[in-house]
Amino acid sequence: MAASSEFEMDQLPSDPLLHIFTYLSYRDLVHCSFVNRRLNELSKHNLLWKSLCCKHWLLTDADGLQSGLSWYFLFKRYYSDLGRYIQHYAVLKRAWEQLKSFLQQRCPRMIASLKEGTTEAELNDIESQIGCKLPDDYRCSYRIHNGQKLVIPGLMGSMSLSNHYRSEVLLDVETAAGGFQQRKGMRHCLPLTFCFHTGLSQYMTLDPVEGRRMGESFYPCPDQTAQDPAAIDMFITVERLRKVKFSTNISTFHFRLQFLEWFTTYVNNVVTGEYPIIKDQIFRYVHEKGCVATTGDITVSVSTSFLPELSSVHPPHFFFTYRIRIEMSSGASPEAACQLDSRYWKITTSDGNVEEVQGPGVVGEFPVMTPGKVHEYASCTTFSTPSEYMEGHYTFHRLANKEEVFQVAIPRFHMICPTYREPETRTKQSNNFTFTFNQDDDGEFCDADHRDRGNSRDDRDDDDDGGDFGRMREMNMAALEGAWCPPTHLRSKAFWAESQTF
Repeated sequence: MAASSEFEMDQLPSDPLLHIFTYLSYRDLVHCSFVNRRLNELSKHNLLWKSLCCKHWLLTDADGLQSGLSWYFLFKRYYSDLGRYIQHYAVLKRAWEQLKSFLQQRCPRMIASLKEGTTEAELNDIESQIGCKLPDDYRCSYRIHNGQKLVIPGLMGSMSLSNHYRSEVLLDVETAAGGFQQRKGMRHCLPLTFCFHTGLSQYMTLDPVEGRRMGESFYPCPDQTAQDPAAIDMFITVERLRKVKFSTNISTFHFRLQFLEWFTTYVNNVVTGEYPIIKDQIFRYVHEKGCVATTGDITVSVSTSFLPELSSVHPPHFFFTYRIRIEMSSGASPEAACQLDSRYWKITTSDGNVEEVQGPGVVGEFPVMTPGKVHEYASCTTFSTPSEYMEGHYTFHRLANKEEVFQVAIPRFHMICPTYREPETRTKQSNNFTFTFNQDDDGEFCDADHRDRGNSRDDRDDDDDGGDFGRMREMNMAALEGAWCPPTHLRSKAFWAESQTF
């Protein structure tokens, strides 16, 4: 009877083994190198590590040539410096490169405001200074770019109304540490952004205290109905988390990926054109998919934005702005030229209230539409319900025949405030309520909480503007685009003492 022979993988020819190795992770290749001398040599094959350098560090052939090292030793060099961030680095590095490439084309002056990456030692010093650990994804991003110089416009988006301007700077880690919060109601919260004009900041939670979740990013909003200054509501700015296999502890899961999701979601909105660029600034309007209506030769589209700095949860006061684009097809007949006469709105709030509004023109204007022409304007409104939708139509007449009157549909668009969370003291009293939306079978948004939040405010065009944000106000986008706020230069820690009023 013939003796049985055992098959050992390391006896395979080199080519099949190398092919198998291409499916291994960098950790598995390192483990293989300890088996025997032959596998040690094969596991260091240059092409294997070139692929891993491209995957984890986004290195190119030019980077390899410039280094003068083999791909194996180049991987080791990067790993010795950035190894703790290997789960995040490629995603964040790619996001930064995409953002810079886009800004170079559309907002070149903003590129000059980006700061070079910080060092491990500097990040460790910041942790010692504030007494809290920084999330790895946050640290990783700041190794690539240490935020932005304290100038306008801000990298993290702008918003402008007739008498209100916001532009959020992505803070460098030193300035952020100067604004680290230890006061009751905001304990262990690190600012991510800052607006010089409004004092608005987005914050990130570094410890799960006072009812907040680890790594959560939010806009703070004081409870104006409470006498306790520590009663601060939160508009949450990250709604979802990226799932990962390397974490089993739910706190660690939140801690690791909230910043990455916050930053990469924003970058994606910028580079895909979701946020419009107006006068070299990123405006944080969101275009709802399908929110376009075409009537004959005229197309109307709408984008919206929620303004947390002008909103509150207690009392319920939710401020929205929307931007409308009216365009006549360039292929339209010259005889199709027309002029807008009036507007009609049907406004429905999440508590079921319906209001109808109509009035002459838009922004006090009566735009004339000719083939290829675009007219844009912006409006704003406040509501005491956290969601609403609007729809309606414009009435036009033909220039060639004033008797020919027709209507152009305005598509339905939703205005929905972000998820908000109440302070810990209030949630204990109100059964730990957190506001969220559901979507019912017919696609409408419905508020899971049906408390009475009052009546909506509409877009009545009164002659007495008075700067009252309680009324919807309309403005011409051309005028907005001509507005510019001069740069403001402040030192890293000096302004925090003056900016901590919410």
